[in-house]
Amino acid sequence: QVQLVESGGGLVQAGGSLRLSCAASGRTFSTYNMGWFRQAPGKEREFVACIGWGGGITYYADSVKGRFTISRDNAKTTVYLQMNSIKPEDTAVYYCAADSSRSRWPLVAGGCDYWGQGTQVTVSS
Repeated sequence: QVQLVESGGGLVQAGGSLRLSCAASGRTFSTYNMGWFRQAPGKEREFVACIGWGGGITYYADSVKGRFTISRDNAKTTVYLQMNSIKPEDTAVYYCAADSSRSRWPLVAGGCDYWGQGTQVTVSS
């Protein structure tokens, strides 16, 4: 069992930066591939980025590539999403997710085992 708690969301101006954190409980954090997803009003949840259990591999959605960076600290059982050059279209609720599968890459929403409650990111133009 893994519990995920996101933080760091808020209101930011376009072009600004924000860092989201996802704190995980449980000793097995380092065995999970971790990801960030987001859901804007009226839209389906979409993949943003994911990172392998060891932190050595990452994968990004084309819409955030070059602007967002995912990282993790297994000692702190935390995964991060550094968001730079934020755009109004990045406005969404951002969710952290954990996937125990070693055969699924990149992460997909339907395959994740655990989810956080989400943190709102609102970008003003």
